[in-house]
Amino acid sequence: MENVKNINISIDEISDDIRKENQLRARKRNIISGIKVGLRYLTLAIVGIAMLYPLIWLLGASFKTNADIFTSIGFIPKDFKFDFSGYVNGWKTSTEYTFTTYFFNTFKIVLPKVALTIVSAVLTAYGFARFKFPGKKILFGILISTLLLPNVVLRIPQFLMYKNFGWLDTYLPLFVPAAFATDTFFVFMLIQFIRGLPKEIEEAACVDGCNSLQTLIYIMVPMLKPAIISIALFQFMWTMNDFMGPLIYLSSVEKYPVALALKMSMDVSSSVNWNQILAMSIIGLAPSLIVFFCAQRHFVDGISAGGVKG
Repeated sequence: MENVKNINISIDEISDDIRKENQLRARKRNIISGIKVGLRYLTLAIVGIAMLYPLIWLLGASFKTNADIFTSIGFIPKDFKFDFSGYVNGWKTSTEYTFTTYFFNTFKIVLPKVALTIVSAVLTAYGFARFKFPGKKILFGILISTLLLPNVVLRIPQFLMYKNFGWLDTYLPLFVPAAFATDTFFVFMLIQFIRGLPKEIEEAACVDGCNSLQTLIYIMVPMLKPAIISIALFQFMWTMNDFMGPLIYLSSVEKYPVALALKMSMDVSSSVNWNQILAMSIIGLAPSLIVFFCAQRHFVDGISAGGVKG
């Protein structure tokens, strides 16, 4: 009996030792895992700060003088006085128009272009993804080949065409082409997204009596919401930052968008108040940043889904 008791005691001691060793190993694994996570987040924080620092410096420089802007890399003004005169004077501009006019002009281009891009891209992508028609493969190949065509090649032909239309010095050349699905990237992204959706839902809608247009509007568009939001965000930001298009087709100052107004404010005199330019640049960036962060989740979903489905 004593031998049995001794054996039981030995087994208990061994079990306790094994349990303690396992606990020690688990504690070490947790510590190592915590260190790895901490290093990962520290690296991401450093990279994030490095990427965001130009924007942070831009914000700080809008409160500086010209001397501070060109002599200091720090983003905080030396005297710690946040002078908003750069924003006030920059908004007034040196012309008879304020930046309110230029912002309204920008949205006269952005809003119709975004709306027309969404409608045309959805219709074109739905046709290529779901319908069979003669020459479909050839037309799709031509569509994709336009992705490789530089925009600069089309500048002169387009200018001559719009000149014959009498569209120069109007906003029409800047958003009317969007009604014809000229942004091939968006069409291709939607085609990839639609191909990943089950056809059975559309077949059920047809059985219930929906025609193709009703199926697209009531069935497909709600499912395409992430991709449509991604298209709207891309087009919104690209059009807000577009400089070359308005520069070519607009000649009246009262019709300039923000991009041209910023460039014009740097050309009015030899002495440029850079804090005013930077202040207006921040205000010009604000709509794109606000729209992006408001729809960030749908934007990421749309891009990832369009990239992996097909």
